[in-house]
Amino acid sequence: MRRRRATDPKSFLERFPSSIPVSPWILLLGFFLLTAAATTFYTIPADSEGIVLRFGKYIDKTPSGLHAKLPFGIDSVIPVPSLRQQKLEFGFVTPGFTNPEQAGNEPVLEKSMVTGDLNAVLVEWIVQYRITEPEKYLFDVRYPDNTLRDLSEAAMREVIGDRTVDEIITIGRQEIEETVRLRIRELSALYQLGFSINQVQLKNVNPPELVQPSFNEVNRAQQDRENLINLANGEYNKAVPRARGEADQQILDAEGYRYKRVNEAEGDVSAFNQVLAQYLKAPDITRMRLYLETLGAVLPQARQQIIVDDSVQQILPMLPMSPFSSQIPEAGK
Repeated sequence: MRRRRATDPKSFLERFPSSIPVSPWILLLGFFLLTAAATTFYTIPADSEGIVLRFGKYIDKTPSGLHAKLPFGIDSVIPVPSLRQQKLEFGFVTPGFTNPEQAGNEPVLEKSMVTGDLNAVLVEWIVQYRITEPEKYLFDVRYPDNTLRDLSEAAMREVIGDRTVDEIITIGRQEIEETVRLRIRELSALYQLGFSINQVQLKNVNPPELVQPSFNEVNRAQQDRENLINLANGEYNKAVPRARGEADQQILDAEGYRYKRVNEAEGDVSAFNQVLAQYLKAPDITRMRLYLETLGAVLPQARQQIIVDDSVQQILPMLPMSPFSSQIPEAGK
């Protein structure tokens, strides 16, 4: 027969007689040790911090990971998701949310508001926040998430009530988001909620369903108006530079003509001064030269030239008769 090894459980039990009773103290000690081990070690998730309480009093804050504490309920640990970005939704609900306070109980009532110009609007928005002071979050306020939700809704209604419907829907969205975020942060610090408000985001801002068609027509009219203004500005930007260019061109032409006339006048003055200087030296000769130059410029343009001396008494014998003879009618005709 094969010899059993010492590690065989049967051979190990055969060494002790089954008639020896197990002491209840040993069982109690084992249960005590198991309970102590189970209540000593704990794990904090990666997105959380652990708040350690000793007999219900806060003593320490531990990061994520495996830790040890006093067993048997002496120390207790509450994990707080302080490293997780959380959000609250107002006026709508996203399916599959994990934060129980993310969605409100009455979304329709949350988003119904009145603007400063007494118009009804439906406002949907999101508040993103993070727990930065877990001890305040747990012990200073009984329901911090519900309190933050109420503060957010109050701040949004306050800001919407100071704006017109056009500001809320068009140009004032970013300013409203920043104003509401600062207001919520101020109230959160006042109530010591332990939150850090990271962002407020407006989602949908619409009028009530009964006036939605009329409101859409107004929006289309405003868009058409903006388009016409843009087209007019485009035409203006094309016409004005062209007119300015033409005006500059005419100014440059006038300047050129001015310089031309001034230069010509200065040249005429210089030529006249030169002639005058020669005339003062020899008046008769200069006068005769000017006379001849003038005739040389005028006579080529005349079709018929008649030079008459002062001794001629009658001009008729000197006129050529051939050109006029053809124009004299014959007798009897």
